[in-house]
Amino acid sequence: MDLKKRVVERLKKCIGEESLRLPDLPKASVLIPLFFRDGELQVLMTLRSTKLKHNAGEVCFPGGKSERNDPDEIHTALREAEEEIGLPPDGVEVVCRFTPILNQRGLLVTPVVGFINESFRPHPNPAEVSDVFSVPVEFFLKETNHTAYPVPNISGKMHSFIFTDPVTDKIYQIWGLTASLSILMAVLVFNRQPEFEAGFDVDNVIVTFRRELKQRISKL
Repeated sequence: MDLKKRVVERLKKCIGEESLRLPDLPKASVLIPLFFRDGELQVLMTLRSTKLKHNAGEVCFPGGKSERNDPDEIHTALREAEEEIGLPPDGVEVVCRFTPILNQRGLLVTPVVGFINESFRPHPNPAEVSDVFSVPVEFFLKETNHTAYPVPNISGKMHSFIFTDPVTDKIYQIWGLTASLSILMAVLVFNRQPEFEAGFDVDNVIVTFRRELKQRISKL
């Protein structure tokens, strides 16, 4: 079995639970774009414009809020990725979507995972994105350049990574929800423990995230 097939097989075992009852809250989606470069699994990330109202200047996955005409969470993620970095929807091989996460702004964020072609060249929308770069997925399992700390009213830990792009020498801080999703992705793909304390049950990551969502919803 080649590397991509192995990754797809592992991810499809972790598809979000469709029957999960969700409250009527504003929704958003992010696309986690994966691709292989020289046999190494990479994930594409964006640096948000400093002019944006929310999460300005932060590293994120392409994505945004759902619109009235979006038929589902996958469509939202693909539409936003096209608007932000010029990624055509038919250039994404969607693999799965994870259980939604309730963020600090009260949005139900659904992560959608898909493969893109290595040859894709981003065309960032300057109104929303100031930079696009990629990180080896395995980076998010390593202790090097990682820190974590407790945050009031949030279970688990807040993770932060410092990544230096080997091509451009630019330095990025990847933290918060983006860091947590990256750790989740790496654990699922490589089927092994991180070198640090993740703050969640890495042997049952999807169950853990579903339980966390239910607990947060119950407090609304």
